[in-house]
Amino acid sequence: MFPILIRIGPLTIHSYGFMMALGVGLGVWFIYVQGKKQNLDAVKLLDAAFYILIVSLLGAKLTLFIGNFTYYTKNPRELFWIARTGGVFQGGLVFGFLFALWYLRRHRIPTWKVADIAGASLALGHGFGRIGCFLAGCCYGRECALPWRATFHNVYANNLTGIPLNTPLHPVQLYESVLNFLNFFVLFLVLRKKRFDGQVFSLYVVNYSVIRFFTEFFRGDHADKTYLFKGPSAFLSLSLPQLFCILGLAAGLLLMRIFRKRQRA
Repeated sequence: MFPILIRIGPLTIHSYGFMMALGVGLGVWFIYVQGKKQNLDAVKLLDAAFYILIVSLLGAKLTLFIGNFTYYTKNPRELFWIARTGGVFQGGLVFGFLFALWYLRRHRIPTWKVADIAGASLALGHGFGRIGCFLAGCCYGRECALPWRATFHNVYANNLTGIPLNTPLHPVQLYESVLNFLNFFVLFLVLRKKRFDGQVFSLYVVNYSVIRFFTEFFRGDHADKTYLFKGPSAFLSLSLPQLFCILGLAAGLLLMRIFRKRQRA
């Protein structure tokens, strides 16, 4: 656990922000390189990536606010915390996706050809982002007795995220990081030999929905109100993010079927 990467006088660089920036930078670089390989206007792609990232970030924070509206209205000072967190990833994905559809069509950029590149890019960037979560102590796991358990001791991070100290936890952030990197590898291979536009993006939605549904079982940072129903164990419970994963899985499969039919037609 290493929430602060560098501190020199008034200059403080947090590990979470650094890993997020690294993930975004590599993701944008991937879009640029793959766009040029597919004879797309790389400069236009960079412009699109910039605006989509901003909308996605705002959407993620807005989703966090709406999902905890009652809490934030009762504790308005906690609104500053939203500015310091990444927000809800699925919310950012939805907002970014809808904005991207509008932006790409308006600027006459091949929508689904770009979406295929962006899907792999998202998986790559998200892998680094989850490493940042682990270093910062956010999105932490529930108690764990397995050999690879992680025990956190940093009081500063505890004040920021509320992570339990001196308690063995599932390193769920690293679970998701590894699975996102694996997802990127799979999507990159498919991207090189895809059969129709939209195939890689829809596969990304399917894969990430499965990844997130699985890792949610090991999360320990959810309040009771985030569960649709809570059983005697985590594996017999269903959280709100898992419901979004089920909807995402259905949407990804539907998109893949539509794109395949369109290609055949």
